[in-house]
Amino acid sequence: MQNITRGWGRLQAVVVASSSGEGLLMTAVPWLAATITTDPRTVSLVKAVWQAPWLLFALFAGVVIDRVRRTSVLAFAYVVLGSAALALAVAPLSIPLLLVVALTVGTAQVFGECATGALVPGLVGRDRLTAANTRLIMLEAGLVRFVAPPLAGFLVAWFAGGSAWVAVACAVAALLLVRAIPAERPVRSEQHPLRDIAEGLRFLVGTRLLRTISIVVALGSFGSGATTALLVLFTTNELHIGAFGFGVMLACLAAGWIASSFFADRLVARVGYPAAMRGAQIGMAVTLLAFAVIPPWPALAGFVLFSTTAVVLVWNVCSQSTRQRFTPSELLGRVLTSHKTLTWGLMPLGALAGGFMAAEFGLRSVWLMAGLLHVVNVLIVWRVLTPAAFENAQKTAPV
Repeated sequence: MQNITRGWGRLQAVVVASSSGEGLLMTAVPWLAATITTDPRTVSLVKAVWQAPWLLFALFAGVVIDRVRRTSVLAFAYVVLGSAALALAVAPLSIPLLLVVALTVGTAQVFGECATGALVPGLVGRDRLTAANTRLIMLEAGLVRFVAPPLAGFLVAWFAGGSAWVAVACAVAALLLVRAIPAERPVRSEQHPLRDIAEGLRFLVGTRLLRTISIVVALGSFGSGATTALLVLFTTNELHIGAFGFGVMLACLAAGWIASSFFADRLVARVGYPAAMRGAQIGMAVTLLAFAVIPPWPALAGFVLFSTTAVVLVWNVCSQSTRQRFTPSELLGRVLTSHKTLTWGLMPLGALAGGFMAAEFGLRSVWLMAGLLHVVNVLIVWRVLTPAAFENAQKTAPV
């Protein structure tokens, strides 16, 4: 028990270090792209390439996570992350370099985030998943990115490679910390990797509750891919604020995660998964549609971004915990990566679509499209994610 408790604390430290490095690069890379070109299609291409590994490599990553010690997968991810940051620090700046860095960091995220999610049930137990996922999501996309975006904006304005060098240090720290996390021995498999992949996909698609959540996340991810890719141009063209201001906008996104993390697990415990997930989708639809029509006031834009991620965290905690609760441990890596392939894999397509929409109809049309997709999601979750659906899933859940 003491080793498990220590392992959970060490995993949180690893997430802080790795997410800090990723947060610095996630701010610096699109901003550097925007300093080279103002073409929304090119800027969105950088974001699309960053997200492409979720479509290209996630299914393979799931097989690796279920067949290799999961802490070894984490170590591999941080070696890749550090290598990409080092390349950005020392190589001449260009769009091709940014595309290579984006693809490499995206690959590290695929292996790192999915291996982390697969480790959680074994370290905290299935009865503490909601609280544990709230903590990890807050660390991954809240606290560290609340600090990282404005810091990256300052570093980029002062020295183009500054964020990259700090990201290298973060990756090295994560690599050193991960060695002390206990991990179960992997289950041996004599199956062909494609059969392993198919097994995870069948479980996800064949489980109605998990399948519905994946459909909802897929629609939301398409819209999110578009809005996150174009936020840097919205900041410069609509709000007329510089690199530090872009970092502040990203910090507003992170602040929403942090604020929500203080009550998300208690909210879910009080109202239940169905009500929490329905309310979160309504909140996402309202805030995205509001962003499409608000005046170009930085303070108001920051408040709407804050509100958006506050409700997104509630959804994400419920979504991730549901997959962990209702999936056998030996399938968990493949189910997590299958979900993200089918959902986050749409983010690069959304980023590309957003670039063309912005070029033809203006930047605000992108947020209008994303908001309407969440209106569709509200209808889906209201019909399918019912209390009875969760009760039925609980009857067949792994112990």
